[in-house]
Amino acid sequence: MKALVYTSPMELEYRDEPDPMPEAGEALIRVEASGICGSDMHAYYGHDERRPAPLILGHEVSGEVVSGSRKGQRVVVNPLVTCGQCDDCLSGRANLCRSRQIISMQPRQGAFSELLRMPERNLVTLPDDMSYAHAALTEPVATAMHAVLEGERLGRRPMADSRVLVLGGGAIGISVALILYSHGCRNIRLGETNQLRRQTVERTGSCEVYDPLNDPAPEADSWDIVIDAVGGAATREASSKAVKPGGVVVHIGLMDNNGGLDVRKFTLQEVTFIGCYTYTMVDVRATVNALYSGALGSLDWIEQRPLSEGAAAFADLAAGNTPAAKIVLIPNRT
Repeated sequence: MKALVYTSPMELEYRDEPDPMPEAGEALIRVEASGICGSDMHAYYGHDERRPAPLILGHEVSGEVVSGSRKGQRVVVNPLVTCGQCDDCLSGRANLCRSRQIISMQPRQGAFSELLRMPERNLVTLPDDMSYAHAALTEPVATAMHAVLEGERLGRRPMADSRVLVLGGGAIGISVALILYSHGCRNIRLGETNQLRRQTVERTGSCEVYDPLNDPAPEADSWDIVIDAVGGAATREASSKAVKPGGVVVHIGLMDNNGGLDVRKFTLQEVTFIGCYTYTMVDVRATVNALYSGALGSLDWIEQRPLSEGAAAFADLAAGNTPAAKIVLIPNRT
């Protein structure tokens, strides 16, 4: 099969790789679409020790099952492989399974390829007329869905009655804004430093957009919920300043681990901080329904490119040269 292989920092090679061999209980999937995630970019920069080269990246994937009991089904993949037997798995929190693995991270190859093997229990069937490119958004949008639901639960008030600040306008940030809007929230402000991405977010009509580098900062001590979809020291500092007493900070991003939180404020003002990792299978199924139903809008903020041109797509993302919140790679087939 052809695959886009991460070979060293800032280097990707489109080349032949061995076809994956499914094990018992696994399906072989013909990949139809796979999105580039921020964690793929971290690996591309050489910043993720969990993703050493050589490795096939990519975990936001949809396709068709070509072998196994579900042969012929159109599916989206939950890329988080868990044991299914521990207390976390059995209590509905499989995303916290201590033996979890995710494709695109050793020992599991990822989905920037023509074929992928996955446990059949990780597959969600798609409607017959759902776009594969839109279906590939399921993984990042499910991450956003999980974060919004956690924020609402901990905030103890309906989203429709909350002021929410979102930091970051990439795929997860824009998805958070769209999910909030679909839940009736109308007081949403989103910060994004890239001008092209700000324009993309503005076109969704879901929120007010600002430039954290040049515009006035959001009002301090005023936001019921702050959702940090970047996860850097600067955004953690901004979250700490913006959240109101008794409010909630939901931290999704994994840019760095260099401080930024005002723990003293959190203690004195009973601010709730939660790290939010991936999603549950219920979140994944709910996300497919939301994407397909049109509840999250037209989804015209993605860009599709051939898998063979994936190296250029990564370079454009690194340089900030695309307005797309998500680039989806499509395997080349004749």
